[in-house]
Amino acid sequence: MTEANEKPGCLSILFPFLNRSQEETTSEELPYRLRDDFLSPAEFSFFKVLSSVVGPQLTIQSKVRLADIFFVARPNENRSYFGKISQKHLDFLVCDSVTMQPVFGVELDDSSHNRNSRHERDEFIESVCKAAGLTLLRIPAQREYDAREIAFRVQPFLKEKATLSTAPSPTQPQPQVQPQTESGNPVSAVPICPKCGIPMVLRTVTRGDHKGKQFYGCKNYPSCREVKPVKV
Repeated sequence: MTEANEKPGCLSILFPFLNRSQEETTSEELPYRLRDDFLSPAEFSFFKVLSSVVGPQLTIQSKVRLADIFFVARPNENRSYFGKISQKHLDFLVCDSVTMQPVFGVELDDSSHNRNSRHERDEFIESVCKAAGLTLLRIPAQREYDAREIAFRVQPFLKEKATLSTAPSPTQPQPQVQPQTESGNPVSAVPICPKCGIPMVLRTVTRGDHKGKQFYGCKNYPSCREVKPVKV
């Protein structure tokens, strides 16, 4: 037997707890269980009513983390802001069923929202949604909900969805085919992303019919998909 093969045996003799720790790690059952109260009675009641109101046009997501909905536009300058949204969530997020783009959020306000700490949290979440352009509906938590009242609150979003679905599709701009100078360099100044407020970066299409063409894209892609043409 080689010296290399002898070493593990020697270590196990000198430090028998090494073998025990490995056995405990592999044989120990993980202490996780499926929750029976993922949605509270008030949340489940609201979910059923909201589902009947929005129908198949919109998709309802529950308990969505803010950090999965929003992103920090300037992460290097605002390092602490991700932590502010990483541990908070919306009760419900309603999305377009076709694109899964968020349409509006819902917070159910029960008695716990009367606490000062909850007031601060609620105000922060409202400010986040407002800054990002997401409408937030605040609805008192109840055991049962009036479908007519809920329908009245979400009707503007259903009307907007119906208008978009019936309107003729406009010609979508194709930033990949924007012209460029003979040298291949754009002559315009670097544009600012309208969503993030930061300089965009020059990108080049790497595949497809427009391979080699240039356009400006947001530095925060894919979180932000804003694009601008390269103007001559």
